[in-house]
Amino acid sequence: MISLQNISKQFGGRYLFRNLSLHIGDKTRMAIVGPNGAGKSTLMKIITGLIDADSGQIQRSRFDSSGYLPQDNVYHSGLTLYKETAQAFEELNRLHRRHEEISTIISDISSEDGAGASDLRRRVAELAEIQEALDHRDGYNTESKIKKVLFGLGFQEKDMDRMTEEFSGGWQMRIELAKLLLQEPSVLLLDEPTNHLDIESLEWIEQYLLSYGGSIILVSHDSRFLDNLVEKVVEISMGKATEYTGTYSSYLEQKEQRLEILHATYQNQKKMIEKTSRFIERFRYKNTKAKQVQSRVKMLEKMDRLSIGNNEKDISFKFPEPPRAGRIVMELETIRKAYGSNTVFDNISLQIERGDRIALLGVNGSGKSTLARIIAGTELFQKGERKPGHNAEISYYAQNMAEELDEAKTVIRTLDDTATLKSPGELRTLLGSFLFTDEDVFKPVAVLSGGEKSRLALAKMLLKPANLLIMDEPTNHLDIRSKVILQESLEAYTGTYVIVSHDRDFLAPLINKVVVLGEGGLDLYHGNVDDYLEKHHREQEMKALKGKERDISPTSRERDRRREEAQLRQERYRKLKPLRDTLLMIESEIEAAEKKKHEMEESFARQETYSDDTLIQSLSTTYRKTKEHLEILYDKWSKTEEKIEEIMKRYGDTDSC
Repeated sequence: MISLQNISKQFGGRYLFRNLSLHIGDKTRMAIVGPNGAGKSTLMKIITGLIDADSGQIQRSRFDSSGYLPQDNVYHSGLTLYKETAQAFEELNRLHRRHEEISTIISDISSEDGAGASDLRRRVAELAEIQEALDHRDGYNTESKIKKVLFGLGFQEKDMDRMTEEFSGGWQMRIELAKLLLQEPSVLLLDEPTNHLDIESLEWIEQYLLSYGGSIILVSHDSRFLDNLVEKVVEISMGKATEYTGTYSSYLEQKEQRLEILHATYQNQKKMIEKTSRFIERFRYKNTKAKQVQSRVKMLEKMDRLSIGNNEKDISFKFPEPPRAGRIVMELETIRKAYGSNTVFDNISLQIERGDRIALLGVNGSGKSTLARIIAGTELFQKGERKPGHNAEISYYAQNMAEELDEAKTVIRTLDDTATLKSPGELRTLLGSFLFTDEDVFKPVAVLSGGEKSRLALAKMLLKPANLLIMDEPTNHLDIRSKVILQESLEAYTGTYVIVSHDRDFLAPLINKVVVLGEGGLDLYHGNVDDYLEKHHREQEMKALKGKERDISPTSRERDRRREEAQLRQERYRKLKPLRDTLLMIESEIEAAEKKKHEMEESFARQETYSDDTLIQSLSTTYRKTKEHLEILYDKWSKTEEKIEEIMKRYGDTDSC
């Protein structure tokens, strides 16, 4: 479908990548990963044709279309939400308009005396073609499609007639995402699509994309989102692109194996180079060794020398030891918060105890950030009481804290103004933990990227020991590696925290309580995020089931039950078919690899094999690679089986598929 051959791109004399080749086939499910600044977004823009590569070729099928969702800077205005989203069907709308025009013309021709028969036949033929096109593209069902996608992304019926300029930046991105999904391009490229979604919308889009008919290219820092969707990972690092087959978790394992092999090979090559160099130096001036010396010199000149240099540093830090707080760290009683006539929440109460690790969840607009600010003490409220506990020391990371940094200050001055008692050496050590090294500390904040500003804002948090951390979307601008380091630091932290986040994998090992804000107020769940989600899904299913039983007659209920069972069977088949095809392919590859491994083991058993050093070395290398390949295949087989079992569990396995 789309083929990139030897693509290179540089900015300011620095190559993001060189001689990169990539193939996007039919129904590709690919993640592009790498540290911030590696060029992931740039590569997506090159694929879509928004920017040009400096060199290389791009070949696209003339039948393919692509749709691209950028990370930010999307704004809609001038139309209602419904009409803006309906623009995704502009071609269908044009066909509808033409259908009406021709129908009117045919009616006029038919009512005229002596109307031309040939003109009438031509108009009727065109009308039939348009009708066929509309039927083929389900052109009479656009309204239900629009509402299905908008509701799935968190919009409500009351939003349909609102002007788009009334929506905030996160909702603007959802509008653009809805239009892309409805357009159904053959290649869908999504750059950090989860940043502006709550957990419910995130799970909905995950399910939607699982059954998407085209290819999907993703850039995301949400590892669970990637694991659930992709079958191939392309890593951009240090100007190179490396392709891995399998899920994101499989990519991490393969990368670790590849690095181990690379290190071993590098060490062997290094020893050989040192040995050869010593030979050259020792016998350089001996005539009897001249040919051998010259041969070794040429060999070293032609050698493709390996490099294991790695400039991808990790954030390395820990939170300061918190002062010991009382048993109750913070208490809210019957809090009411409103902006004018808009009541965000009313009469909510919450007790935060020492050792609580709370995830604050809810749909966008439910008041999560507002509640976080009230807990932190930076937001006023109309009614109720906020009571900090004994010795409570609070540190607050706001969602927009990175944007609120003084852009006129340098990086080190930003910290120096916050921590007057810290020495310049201590500040530079702290900044070095957040990848600000050497001259980076003297950069103005204005020139920093979004990720760098977020890291600087996090560094400010560390200057004040606190026993209650309030963090509002702390991972939005962190790459996956940096996010893992933050996660590990929070695991080691001995204080209490409240985190607003929709990142399930980030929250999974951290949380022991879940607080959910909704229309009914505040609900508290004990357990981690996965426990809450499982319980929430069960509650939603029971609620939907009770609603159906109450609203329909027994006859209709039975008819609907049969129809739903048929739909479930079809949906289950649609999801299982590609997985079972993949399983058969993997099993075929395993069989071939097992056969190859067995044949090599038989060769090792033959005495004559050991008389040929070159043969035994070649066999050993191939045998090791075959075993490594088998391990990867077994892992893919296991993960595919798990996906099949998960689907069977969800849809039931009583009927044959």
